[in-house]
Amino acid sequence: MLNAHRRDWPGPLLVPPMGDDRVGVNSRFLSIGGTPRIPVSGELHYSRVPRTRWAERLRLMRSGGLTAVASYVPWLHHEERRGRARFDGNLDLAAFADLCAGSGLDLVLRIGPWIHAEARNGGFPDWVQAAPVRHRTDDPAYLALVSEWFGRLGEQAGGRRFFAIQLENELYDQPEHLLTLKRLAIEAGLSAPLWTATAWGGAQLPPREIMPLYGGYGDGFWTDADAPWDPTFRAHFFFSHVWDDPGIGADLRATTASSARTVSELFPPATCELGGGMPSAYHRRPWQSGLDIAAVAHCKIGNGSVWQGYYMFAGGTNPPGEHGLQESHATGYPNDMPRLGYDFHGPIGESGLLGEAHALLRGQHAFLDAFGPVLATAPSALPSVLPSGVEDAETLRWAVRGPFVFIAWHQPHVPLPPYRHAQFTVDGMVFPSRPVDLPVGTLARWPAGLDVAGVRVDWATASALTVLPGPVPTLVLCAEPGVPAEISVDGVVQRVEPSREPIRLGIDVLVLPASDARICWVAPGGRLLLSTEDLGWDADGRVSLRSARLPEVLVYAPAARAFGPMELHGGPVGSTVEVEPRLSRTAGEVPEVYGTFGGRQSAPSPETFDELAAVYHLDVPEDANLLHIDWAGDVAELRAGGRTVADRFWNGAPWAVDLRDLPPGELTLHVLPIASGNPVHLPAAAAARRAAATAQLGSVDAVRVEVRNVWAEVCGRATVPGDEDLRCTQIGGPFHRR
Repeated sequence: MLNAHRRDWPGPLLVPPMGDDRVGVNSRFLSIGGTPRIPVSGELHYSRVPRTRWAERLRLMRSGGLTAVASYVPWLHHEERRGRARFDGNLDLAAFADLCAGSGLDLVLRIGPWIHAEARNGGFPDWVQAAPVRHRTDDPAYLALVSEWFGRLGEQAGGRRFFAIQLENELYDQPEHLLTLKRLAIEAGLSAPLWTATAWGGAQLPPREIMPLYGGYGDGFWTDADAPWDPTFRAHFFFSHVWDDPGIGADLRATTASSARTVSELFPPATCELGGGMPSAYHRRPWQSGLDIAAVAHCKIGNGSVWQGYYMFAGGTNPPGEHGLQESHATGYPNDMPRLGYDFHGPIGESGLLGEAHALLRGQHAFLDAFGPVLATAPSALPSVLPSGVEDAETLRWAVRGPFVFIAWHQPHVPLPPYRHAQFTVDGMVFPSRPVDLPVGTLARWPAGLDVAGVRVDWATASALTVLPGPVPTLVLCAEPGVPAEISVDGVVQRVEPSREPIRLGIDVLVLPASDARICWVAPGGRLLLSTEDLGWDADGRVSLRSARLPEVLVYAPAARAFGPMELHGGPVGSTVEVEPRLSRTAGEVPEVYGTFGGRQSAPSPETFDELAAVYHLDVPEDANLLHIDWAGDVAELRAGGRTVADRFWNGAPWAVDLRDLPPGELTLHVLPIASGNPVHLPAAAAARRAAATAQLGSVDAVRVEVRNVWAEVCGRATVPGDEDLRCTQIGGPFHRR
């Protein structure tokens, strides 16, 4: 029997000197508009996404359940040369801020001035990096440079109310400097109810004026190529009340992380960098599954997080810059990153396509939106028997927070066995009715003492998703794969066969099959949709569909207690076309190692790449808008008219390129093979393929292009009696290469 007891808050309620009439914070939770809530923010860097694609990304972030966008403000991108600051095109910070607001999303500005972000000099322009100042301190000469930069930001974005402003990044021992930066930002006209800083690595923060934010990554590129899966990554697949992560930024940290790993007594535990995926460095190239990403986020909710913040939620592309704007060995950093690509293989990819994580996370976020007020005010409680450490693969990982039990039985790299005979006791309540086996991959949030419109749900063995409004409220649950669905209401236990039809238990209870969990979308206004295609929506609730065809979209009508199809009109039918790459130059013989820096493998130089890479010509239809490349090797570049427009370090992950914003000219694909003995770290499947090569691996297995309107113009009416229109709108238009 697995035992836990809910607990009361330790200590009195404390209120820091922060917040305003809309956003409040105390030592237990955040409130928005006076109501306790759990906001969800996701990183999207406006300077790494074409301006023409901002609106698309924001709609996908909204449909992913986000309430806020977070973005660094990279000084390096704006002012590569001193005195020539740019705020045009995709550097128009004010326009991006206004678009976020118009899309119904708050904005978190991370203004640095040092930001890291895998950027050259950590985001400092070369002229700032070379300045004779003591960087990231209260050196007056350095502050003069910062004051000038913050002044420019104030001119551009001042007068707007941001959700939060983050100062610096991974600054560990300069609390007074953080206060100086806050003062300079306020003097420049920037304002927010919350002022934050990263707190991992035992960072010393001002105790009252800066809210500490934490992170959690399930894998990372910043460990050595031959290092095993690090304990700091493994810990995030467990429930815990330890919030600091000494692994984040450790390869750049000169000081040893403090052993103090508890949260502030004045602020609640909150996050800004839950790994929404992971990019590839040359020497180490992780590829996390959507379940890996979702498991970390799920555990943080069970741990008591009052703010779910992801880095990154949407990938992007670096500006080319004069000398490359990425972190590299050439600039003294320990990792060689792709010159252009900043794809995390996360919820929204660099090309704008949705990843597996989008579906898994949007279910969590719908849950937070529906139950946030009760969750936010509830402390997390851990069971009486805890895992002995990160090596423990036998003790079940679970926690209780408010009227929910959270279960996590998934981790990558080190397989778990199925967990046998799980039965829980929470405050004396025993469930399920008989022990059940939990399959590997289970991420569950089971009601345990949940009140819905005056009806008490004692417990259920299906994950809570949302509550739909209607004449009778509908509690929506999603069945767990391989776990019998049971529900107890007012002491009466009932076995439920998951289906798309509700049962009446005082309220309506809809227990969807496990197979529907990844196609659920909870739209504004409490609308439950089922769609295998991508959906997005804007601030007024209009829903848009992205598809190469006119698929079936189902909408649930609470009044009719049934799903019905949307009648979709006006969307064009697209097609997928195979492209035969024409090899014009074969690859040369590649070495196993191109060089090292600090013991880590260096990427090949541009000159070496051009000398040794194979070259393929791609005859792409003029009306194509999306390119899929299946390839294997070491490094690849896509060029348009001879200019590199996309690049990738191979790790076995799919590669898609949006063709809509590319310059004119012939497309060529350049692929550098990987030597079978190259010691870079690869995911298991890619590593096996590399090892099987006789000498070197380099191939283009398939190239496909999609010819379609990426966002279909659709308008429709649900054909379910008693349901009003569900409005759809075009958010794209016919897309063609320029």
